[in-house]
Amino acid sequence: MLALLHIENIAVIEEADITFDRGFNVLTGETGAGKSIVIDAIGAIMGERTSRDLIRTGAKPARVSAVFRDLPALAWFERQGIAPDENGELLIERSIQADGKNACRVNGRPLLVTQLRELGQQLVNVHGQHDGQQLLDEECHLGYLDSFGGTQDVLEAFSTAYAQVRELRRERDKLQMDDGEKARRMDTLTYQIEELEKAELREGEDEELSQRREVLRNAERLTDAVDGAWQALTGGEDGEVCFNQRIYVAYTDVHYVMEMFAASDVPKEEALKIAEGVRLTPASDETSQELVHAYQWSEYLKSKTEPQTVETWASDISIPKSAMANTHAVGETFSAVSVPVEEDWRGLNQIEIKVADVQVRDDVSLLDLSVFDSEDREALQQELDSSGKLLPAKINYIKYGDGIHSLNEVVDSRVVPQKLVYVTVEYTNTGTKQLEEVLFFGNLMKITEENGQMICYKGKASDEHAEWDEAVPKGAAHRTEMWYYDVHGGERNNNYITKLGAGKTETVHMAWLVPEEELTYLYLDLNTSGSSFEFCEESLAVGYVDIRQ
Repeated sequence: MLALLHIENIAVIEEADITFDRGFNVLTGETGAGKSIVIDAIGAIMGERTSRDLIRTGAKPARVSAVFRDLPALAWFERQGIAPDENGELLIERSIQADGKNACRVNGRPLLVTQLRELGQQLVNVHGQHDGQQLLDEECHLGYLDSFGGTQDVLEAFSTAYAQVRELRRERDKLQMDDGEKARRMDTLTYQIEELEKAELREGEDEELSQRREVLRNAERLTDAVDGAWQALTGGEDGEVCFNQRIYVAYTDVHYVMEMFAASDVPKEEALKIAEGVRLTPASDETSQELVHAYQWSEYLKSKTEPQTVETWASDISIPKSAMANTHAVGETFSAVSVPVEEDWRGLNQIEIKVADVQVRDDVSLLDLSVFDSEDREALQQELDSSGKLLPAKINYIKYGDGIHSLNEVVDSRVVPQKLVYVTVEYTNTGTKQLEEVLFFGNLMKITEENGQMICYKGKASDEHAEWDEAVPKGAAHRTEMWYYDVHGGERNNNYITKLGAGKTETVHMAWLVPEEELTYLYLDLNTSGSSFEFCEESLAVGYVDIRQ
């Protein structure tokens, strides 16, 4: 049962806790008291779709938490490896960011919204207009049928046998490596053999290294309460001066070990005196300009190559036109990263991207509808007439309230034609090794130019005198993130290219519904580190793609 609901920064509610008892609980109040807000909050922890419009105006991200008690042993718990705590309580948390992103946790463990929705449908059943959740959920229908037929014993036996078969198949697949896996395994073994040969290991070396370690462990102590160790390595040939003395000084209070080098012509006692005189103090406490600052060599090199002046802008929704100088055209090939990645475990340095084609249609015949889940497929059908053509989209114009004395209000609305924008994107591996699980993103940006500034397009109202803050299309036209893509991979079967061979190209089709009047403002953000709804420096460095029609 739902025992506690915590609401924070949802609509007009700044913070509230609602406790529920066993039996029948009733929430009453006049119109506008906030009853529907409670239902929206429960829907959020059930994994339902949320909007950033829920966030209280001027507040930080909205949060909803719920505590459930006395739950049955759900199969979902076993599949996800999550269970109620020792008190039998299950804590569900969800935060809603201003940029539309969500963070979901169950007993402290991060989950996807789809996983939370699967759990929520088994915890709460909302009865209202069109809200009979479990009766309409196709995934529950088999459970109803099994319960009606009394086949639970047979189902359990089948499930056990099926799980065993799946486990055997996984073991078999592990033993049956494909050619690519064999090649990678051979490369790894060859590299390891070469490293062992380069090491020139000899018999008895292990014992010598162990003895040296013991010497270091018991090396002389430096005085004045500073721990340290001294070691003399083999000197140079024919009395040549070399830096063969090492002194390690440990500053235990700040967990730092300083390594000092001393030349072979410096007496040991003198080297130790120098080490004893070194002290670490905060630079802010020193007035002398003769300070030695520690830095990383990579940071030093970076400081020498960076330009001395950097153009900046005040906001994320308006930038100078010059900041978009790296914009690409359709058919132009560009790198997935603006500068090479040092630890490139994802292989981004060797990926090139190209928008090969952009098509605009008034129907959805180009889409493979099988990639949609049942919810998105149903939502798409609501955008079509009986002949399969796209219906007009409705745009609402919102005036923000202050969250205390007023709420967000629709001050104007229009119905406008909408189009399908269908984009063909090519990802090419220019390297010599195969890449696996290549993550891709696509975000639609609407940008207009005003007085030399590039501005995120807000829309236009039919009444030019209307005062409004944001234009919000209804339905699928509201979504600018990757609403449709036809390549799926990775552990969660989402926006990953499973394998991209050396020299190979993978084609991904993406699509959005867009009001026809906004086709002249379209740019595509293909930043592989994740897209943004506003301007961000990394996406600008990689470069947007101009797909204006």
